[in-house]
Amino acid sequence: MNRMPPPYRNEEDLPYLIRQELPEHAREIWMEAANSAWEQYRDPESRRDPGESREEVTYKVAWAAVKQEYEKDESSGEWKRKEMG
Repeated sequence: MNRMPPPYRNEEDLPYLIRQELPEHAREIWMEAANSAWEQYRDPESRRDPGESREEVTYKVAWAAVKQEYEKDESSGEWKRKEMG
């Protein structure tokens, strides 16, 4: 899998898995969160675990942002927007 680090300027820059699995809006969330985390956690001392790489933290933050609004349907394997209510 091609895991190019941020910044991601457009959808084509995103990792293959993200482009293939996530719906458009979820990809936008992932990209925005990844780019923000890449800048925010530049310094190892700013990370919860300074032993984690900048890329690891970035991916965790981006996925956490997606999972606030989307969930993976266990039966279909597709990412769907959570029903808010």
